Amino acid sequence: MLILLAFIIVFHITSAALLFISTIDNAWWVGDNFSTDVWRMCTTNTSTCRAITDQFREYQSIQAVQASMILSTIFCCVAFLVFILQLFRLKQGERFVLTSIIQFLSCLCVMIAASIYTDRHEELHKSNEYIPEVAEGKYGYSFVLAWIAFAFTLISGIMYLILRKRK
Repeated sequence: MLILLAFIIVFHITSAALLFISTIDNAWWVGDNFSTDVWRMCTTNTSTCRAITDQFREYQSIQAVQASMILSTIFCCVAFLVFILQLFRLKQGERFVLTSIIQFLSCLCVMIAASIYTDRHEELHKSNEYIPEVAEGKYGYSFVLAWIAFAFTLISGIMYLILRKRK
């Protein structure tokens, strides 16, 4: 039982780490001379970064991705704290339903963010504020990590739903 508990905790911390990295790091859309995320666009040859502001085309979509990623990270952290509390407060045989619900909310938020970015990426990168090479970029590792975090939060939400407290 202790090994299962350790696995669940490590899995949850891994999910939170993936969410933090994908939210913070500057690699949602990359190319040879640039990298961009939901916060800023950086050019690698001049080492300059510009914040993405309302002057950018489809700024509302970027804000929705930002908000959803932040919410997913917060929900994941709250779910971990609730799990630790429920570990000591639940009676034997009860399920971790509250933790599961919060983790499913985290899963939903990261899915929404990654889906919006997937759907709107062409329009997002056609803004005149971007350098011309941005249109020929490709998805970066932060974007991939967001989808992996989606799978991890979904699996951990299911684990919490099935899991019962034992002695």
